[in-house]
Amino acid sequence: MATLHRPDPSLDIWKARSHPLDPIFLPRSVAVVGATEREGSVGRTVLWNLISHPFGGTVYPVNPKRHQVLGIRAYERLSALPEPVDLAIIAIPAAGVPAVIQECVEAGVKGAIVLSAGFKEIGPEGLELEKAIQEAARGKLRLIGPNCLGIQNPHTGLNATFAAQMARPGNVGFISQSGALCTSILDWSLRENVGFSAFISLGSMLDVGWGDLIDYLGEDPHTHSIVLYMESIGDARSFVSAAREVALSKPIIVIKAGRTQAAAQAAASHTGSLTGSDAVLDAAFRRCGVLRVDHIEDLFDMAEVLAKQPRPQGPHLSILTNAGGPGVLATDTLIRAGGSLAQLSPQTLEQLNSILPPHWSHGNPIDILGDAGPERFAQALEIVLRDPASQGCLVILTPQAMTDPTATAAKVVETWRRSGSRQPILASWMGGDLVDAGEQILNQAGIPTYRYPDQAARVFSYLWRFSDNLKALYETPTLLPATAVEGERVQPILGQARQQGRRLLTEVESKEILAAYGIPVVPTRVVKSPEAAVEAAAEMGYPVVLKLYSHTLTHKSDVGGVQLNLPDAEAVRRAFAQIRRNVSEKAGPEHFQGVTVQPMIRTDGYELILGSSEDPQFGPVLLFGSGGQLVEVFQDRAIGLPPLNTTLARRLMENTLIYKALKGVRGRRAVNLEALEQLLVRFSQLVAEQRQIQEIDINPLLASGEQLLALDARVILRSEQEPPVPLAIRPYPSQYSWPFREGITIRPIRPEDELLVIQFHRHVSDYSIYLRYFHPIKYSARIAHERLVRICFNDYDREIALVAEKQEPEATILGISRLSKKHGLPEEAEFALLVADPYQRQGIGTELLTRLIQVARCEGIRRLTGEVLSENEGMRRLCRRLGFQLLPSSEDPGLLRATLDLAADAALPTPCPA
Repeated sequence: MATLHRPDPSLDIWKARSHPLDPIFLPRSVAVVGATEREGSVGRTVLWNLISHPFGGTVYPVNPKRHQVLGIRAYERLSALPEPVDLAIIAIPAAGVPAVIQECVEAGVKGAIVLSAGFKEIGPEGLELEKAIQEAARGKLRLIGPNCLGIQNPHTGLNATFAAQMARPGNVGFISQSGALCTSILDWSLRENVGFSAFISLGSMLDVGWGDLIDYLGEDPHTHSIVLYMESIGDARSFVSAAREVALSKPIIVIKAGRTQAAAQAAASHTGSLTGSDAVLDAAFRRCGVLRVDHIEDLFDMAEVLAKQPRPQGPHLSILTNAGGPGVLATDTLIRAGGSLAQLSPQTLEQLNSILPPHWSHGNPIDILGDAGPERFAQALEIVLRDPASQGCLVILTPQAMTDPTATAAKVVETWRRSGSRQPILASWMGGDLVDAGEQILNQAGIPTYRYPDQAARVFSYLWRFSDNLKALYETPTLLPATAVEGERVQPILGQARQQGRRLLTEVESKEILAAYGIPVVPTRVVKSPEAAVEAAAEMGYPVVLKLYSHTLTHKSDVGGVQLNLPDAEAVRRAFAQIRRNVSEKAGPEHFQGVTVQPMIRTDGYELILGSSEDPQFGPVLLFGSGGQLVEVFQDRAIGLPPLNTTLARRLMENTLIYKALKGVRGRRAVNLEALEQLLVRFSQLVAEQRQIQEIDINPLLASGEQLLALDARVILRSEQEPPVPLAIRPYPSQYSWPFREGITIRPIRPEDELLVIQFHRHVSDYSIYLRYFHPIKYSARIAHERLVRICFNDYDREIALVAEKQEPEATILGISRLSKKHGLPEEAEFALLVADPYQRQGIGTELLTRLIQVARCEGIRRLTGEVLSENEGMRRLCRRLGFQLLPSSEDPGLLRATLDLAADAALPTPCPA
């Protein structure tokens, strides 16, 4: 047994709080199962790392064949240890791991790290071992691995890895699926003086995954940014949920292996996991505010710049340089990465003219010439930082004979600080030893430096893309007009197809489903004979279109099943015969069940495609882009995750080339983009609600200045034996809506409610705010967009806020209650309640909290807790009336802890709305 000094946990608020992963990252005692003295073995290396890096805990070697290891008493098994340990590190052959995990559970161990390899990455035999481990550990301990390097907590000194070195303390949380990459990054970080708040090798993610660790580091005050090396996503919904929450306060930067098919196959064989579609993964990263980079060096460049510099307000960069070539290289990289050069104002150009030699570049990049000294750099920088068109500045220095890199760096820092500019500033001091001192001055002042200007330009492009995407995600969307969605019309259509043994719906059935969700469709009639076709055409009016009607064929054009622009009855008869002949020759007569007759629509608009298919990891994904017969040729498309709101729908459209045309080009009228946004939102609602549908697409969706119209549609149902993959993002839980008295409705909050919440706070007194938050909050702070984002943009997997709303004489929120699930403790949640002053003591608070308790039961919560000020007599009475137990808080004598044990009446039926 070895006991090591540990810092006082009372000095760290985070460590003083309990979390299910604390036994892994903050253990008081560690057992090394498989500890040995054999040189070069994993068991010896881990034990040596633990005892040679004091972390304040006790270390126990476990080895049934030895009495001591490295001079420390060894124990035969975990049950023989003198105390229960927090963490077991397992370094034995894979076949023995399930039994050790079972022993961990029996001995009360709460955390385990399995270093051993030989599991699902080797095939079915290893997969069976993993299942045995999961069965033993489920709900009883948390486990990292298997097939991992281990973890390091540099701030406590814990080194639970078999790496040769210990990371320096810092503020970057690093998580990697590749142990080999961990050791390489660790070696690089020591050379570059980069520090970490946590250094984690994740391995195969049998239990603890990305979402768990992002949540944990998100609460860690030592962690300012999170960097990921990812090969597979694992639990996609958990990752997206955690990243959406944490990315609002801490940047998450990821490099994902497997962009190409060959790399994806290599990653799959490495981890034994599916890697999924790379385009879908990109969409998921964008949706949750994660920045994806392409190079390992970019991971840490971005972590540094996001920690040191403000976010740019746009893509426009000013480049200040004493040499033309590096400025051109930086410009090329900037433009290729989607950025742009700032258009300097006439005033800025005039001011630069007054201080620069006549032969300066007279534009951006601002080449101030090779003989520029520190003063010229400083004067030019001061002018550029004042230009409102500049949203970022890159200063490039090349060491020429008359250049003073050190003095110039000092002047740049002085000018930047004096300016008070809120645009990010980067520097590229090119060269070797000559510029080292200048680089050090810049870095110490918080200005990131890069040896090459193209690298700096790429970092700026990443920076503005990250900022722009995060801002766009949380723009307040607009509420859709009250269009009746008749989802109940869909089930009979799907049921009829199932009864007939069909998975492919007909065009008519597909259009009926679209129409049920308010998506305009072209009128369509099914006919079985030429005479019926002529009759239908006469009723619609010529010209018309005839299309194949088939229960089995989906691509009608491929079999000659479409005849356009038919002007009269004779043309309709010929077209009917031609389609029947084409289908019989190319596919077989059994595939012909008739034709559909539709009016010929003028196609002077744009042909778009809107569709959805199911990703094996992320569930349904949406596709929008250029449509028509050449959709596969042009490949102009954007991918998103449902559900959408109007803001997200607009962003999806903006990521395509056709979007520029939709805004109106060359005299053509712009498409009604607001209506198109709303159509995309309703389509995403269809996809989220109708989970029997595996694939659906509208192609083409005609978009013109006059109308939006689905000309053709295709729907494929999933096999009845194939369960749907859950949505990556939980949709709006409309089932938690109830009518209350006097026209008041209780419903979940939504992002579109931001303006209503601002109005709500106008009627909440400072005293009510004090009773709710235990301290005053200014009105301006209460209604700040950044704060309201966290109130209105709920991740319904994590929290559900209910509002009491009345519609007359205008929409008004009267009160808000909130249920927040605890990280790592999915069966526990906290509650909160606030009612506007004019509506207090009218039963609204009682109804909101009663409904919140019902939601908690339906969500599987077994324990509901909250804190109440002792002086808040009204809340105390309400809690007691609803069955809460009120006890004094152990942390603050002025607070009461309200607890409701929902597990006690778990046997009672809970009326959970469908």
